[in-house]
Order: sequence, then structure tokens, then C-alpha cells
Amino acid sequence: MLIGLALIWGASFMFIKVAVRELTPATLITCRLGLAALTLVLIVPAALGGRRTVAELRANWRWLAVVALVNTLIPFWLLSWGETRIDSGLASIIQAAVPIFNALIAFGFFHEVRVTGIRLVGVAVGFVGVALLVGAQPQGKVLGALAVVGMALGYGIGGLLAGRHLRAVSPLVVALASTSFSTLLVLPLGAAQAPHQTPGWKVIGSVLALGIPGTALAYLLFFGMIAGAGAAYASLVTYLIPPIALAYGAVFLGERFGAAAFGGLALILGGVALGTGATSSRVLRRRLAADP
Repeated sequence: MLIGLALIWGASFMFIKVAVRELTPATLITCRLGLAALTLVLIVPAALGGRRTVAELRANWRWLAVVALVNTLIPFWLLSWGETRIDSGLASIIQAAVPIFNALIAFGFFHEVRVTGIRLVGVAVGFVGVALLVGAQPQGKVLGALAVVGMALGYGIGGLLAGRHLRAVSPLVVALASTSFSTLLVLPLGAAQAPHQTPGWKVIGSVLALGIPGTALAYLLFFGMIAGAGAAYASLVTYLIPPIALAYGAVFLGERFGAAAFGGLALILGGVALGTGATSSRVLRRRLAADP
């Protein structure tokens, strides 16, 4: 399941790059999230029961809406906009810094999950990697790279808010609410910016791939791993996505990457390993034991 999820999410960066050739970011995420929401509307009530799904949505709709905005809508838009200016592989490397931002925000505002000691060193190492990547971009691409940094920041904030305020809510309900609320919010702008002509088949195929397997089914896989093997095992996908996305970009989009990209990747993943405690022998044994 872990490899399957990494292959799906790694391909998402390539599909976004293809889709934004003809669609604005708002139109792209409207279609992507709308497809995901429709898919989850069919699956989640069947998996949890209609009454439980509706009850959890009603009881927690305020924080579900906040998390949808911070953890889905804004990051999806920033990533799509960023990829209008930078390569898909580079975006995937910056995205790997999400745990670094998570640890930094927790240190300042979420004391119950804050990191200390060697983990703070990991945060610093990861930030050096992000700074290297952004600083190495030509002037016209810096804003694109910073947009993806903003995406990682949004994921960090959203994950912490969900952990604090939605811990008792089923993850499937969170996924359904995130995609549904976000679709409703972005729909007017996405519809207004829709192209007057039908996009090419590559763009349509990319949108379908992003919406159904790339968002809806990927959520189900991710939450299934958390329930089965634990969050620690599921977090290993962070390490697998960038090299897979780099390979997709190189093979299918002709992207090329220099020493700065690979140096930044090494620093970010090293920082993530230190910042999340993934280098401790106890954690490594637990994760290996969870591997099916």
C-alpha cells in the first residue's frame, strides 16, 4: 500500500504540470476536488454508515471547514499556481518539507506536540534545504517556489489543527468534508475561469487522474495505512514521493535537475528524519515491523 500511495501521489505533480498548461489553478482544483468529493460521497457513507457520517459532519462542521480551507483549498491552489512557474519535480522536493513546517509551528503554537533537542536541529537542517532550493531558482521562478513553500506551511498548520480539534472525527469524514467544502468555496471562481474550448485529452486525463486516484482513492489508502500499520509507517511516504516525482518529471516531461535540487532534497529528507525522530532505532524497528 505504501508503494502504491507513493506512486499515485508522486504522479500528481506531473499531472498538475500537464493540466495547468490549459487550465487556471482555480479551474483545475475545482475539477479535481469536485471529482474527489463525488467519489467520497459514494464511498464514505457506505463505509461508515449514513447516520454516523451526517452526525459527525453536523457536530464538527466549523473546524471541518477551517481545516478544509487551510489544509486543502489553499495548499492545492498554491501548488497548482506554483507549477505554472517551476518544474513538477522541484515542487515535489519542496513538498517533502511539510513535516519540517509541522514541527516549527508546533514549537511555537502547539506545545502539546512540540519538538525539542535534536529534532530542532532537524528543523534547521530542513530549512537550509528549502532555502537552498528557493535561492537557486532564477528570478522568474522564485515566486513559484515560494508558493509551494506556502503549500507546505498550509499542510503543516492544517494537520496540527486537525489533530487538536478533529481527533475524535473519522478521518474519512475529514476527507469528505475537506474536498466538499473546498469545492463549494472555489466553484464560482473555477467556473468563471473555465476555458471556452474543450481542453485536450491529456489535460482531461490529468484532471481525472488527480481527482479520483490522486485525491479520493489516495486518501482512502493513506487513512487505511494509518488504521492498519499506524501513522509512523504511513509517514514513510514522505521519503518516497520526491524521487518518484522526479522520475516521472524526467521521463514524461523532460525535466532536468542540477546539484542544487538533489542537495536540497538530501537536506530536507535528512531534516525530516531528525525532526520527526525517524532516525531512532526504536522508531525504525517499529516501522520495519509494521511493513507487511
